[in-house]
Amino acid sequence: MNSTPPCIDFQFEGPIARITFNNPASRNALTWPMYEELKRICDAIANTPEIGVAIFRGAGDKAFVSGSDIQQFVDLQENEAYEVAVDVIFHSLQRLPIPTIARIEGLAVGSGLLIATACDFRISTVDARFGIPVAKTLGNCLSPSNLSWIAHHLGVPMVKRMLLTAELIKAPELLDSGYLYQTTSPEEIEGATEVLANKLVALAPITQKASKVTLARLMESNLPDCTELMRETYNSADFKEGVNAFLEGRPPKWLGK
Repeated sequence: MNSTPPCIDFQFEGPIARITFNNPASRNALTWPMYEELKRICDAIANTPEIGVAIFRGAGDKAFVSGSDIQQFVDLQENEAYEVAVDVIFHSLQRLPIPTIARIEGLAVGSGLLIATACDFRISTVDARFGIPVAKTLGNCLSPSNLSWIAHHLGVPMVKRMLLTAELIKAPELLDSGYLYQTTSPEEIEGATEVLANKLVALAPITQKASKVTLARLMESNLPDCTELMRETYNSADFKEGVNAFLEGRPPKWLGK
């Protein structure tokens, strides 16, 4: 039996960094220490000029990242502060000065969708599925920053499908929309990812940095203050019910309060 605690593996050889979300027993759900490790890894990459591209993937073939470890919400006293803290972590990924690739097999849901969208390119298997089904699971919400980011990449109608209907979207539809760079078979995804990585590292790095960081700043400009909406959601009885129902393995009973 593998007793390795959930972690993020980080290694690089030459110009390519490889980051693996390693919690396969929970479909690579992120614990808070894993979030903190992601921030440290992004900071390390940003300060290592030898790295020209970073590839993010999940351990195994069942999930890229399936969201957050729900247990950590039970004792969290200021849940809306959690979203603010996660914003800072995702910001460090969005603003990396090098091209980034998400290699996606299986599920990319919740924070998994956010991480994939924070990357510059996404390559997935044809059977991968994407979404943020919080209206069905936890009853929480996204920060304005994360909502703006995914709306810019996916479009408002698609984000509403994901958030309001809790629908998981199949890869072919997201390939057609341009959200996915490429879809492949499970046997071909490694090779396709390496081809793209090698293409990216051969190009002008300062141009790449200026282009992606400018786009990031444009997407983050003039964000509204939605603190009251986040506080209402995270302090609601519905959110507490969503967490408890998830941990108890039963459907939640929404009360609207």
